[in-house]
Amino acid sequence: MSPPRYLAPTRIRTSVPSPTPMADALRAHEGLARLGERLEASRRRLRVIAPALPGTLMASVQPGPLDEDGWSLLVANAAVAAKLRHLLPRLEALLAQAGLPGRIRVKLAQK
Repeated sequence: MSPPRYLAPTRIRTSVPSPTPMADALRAHEGLARLGERLEASRRRLRVIAPALPGTLMASVQPGPLDEDGWSLLVANAAVAAKLRHLLPRLEALLAQAGLPGRIRVKLAQK
């Protein structure tokens, strides 16, 4: 008796295209490209002010939206917001020194 013969596995063709990496999608679409640039600008501003944030305050702060009116910092709670509001003149001065002038808004992050 001969060993059983199996059919070679058939390749299944899917109609779903392979996923596009996020960076490629951001570059390919004009509106998404502008959004990506604004996100990076917001992160850059946070890197500029990070050395001026005391202790563990940095863990409670996230970069927020950047628009023509200014830049928002998203904070975890009201205590962090109050502390940041005291630091705003110093933080805005750091941004101005780095060539990134503008007003900073402090907002509570939505949960």
